[in-house]
Amino acid sequence: MGTRSRRTFSAEFKRNAVEMVINGGKRLQEVSRDLGIDGTLLSKWKSDYIKLAEDSFPGKGHQTREDEEMRKLKLELTRVKEERDILKKAVGFFSRDA
Repeated sequence: MGTRSRRTFSAEFKRNAVEMVINGGKRLQEVSRDLGIDGTLLSKWKSDYIKLAEDSFPGKGHQTREDEEMRKLKLELTRVKEERDILKKAVGFFSRDA
């Protein structure tokens, strides 16, 4: 048995396909048949596009702007907590000598 590799589609392709359904006046099944993709896949793309608009289809390993901002804030919070803990230890150390 041969293995099929998974097809990947660019964000631009996905947006164009969805816009053909939304703005082009074509039915979802017609567009999916014309493009050679599964109708359920195009339906998922359409719901993602409607829900996320410009943040839809961020790509493999990419996050939406909100997710990326949340990741950065969590990293900064971790760093600030470590700095706070170091300062607490330093205050304790220097207050013992006095």
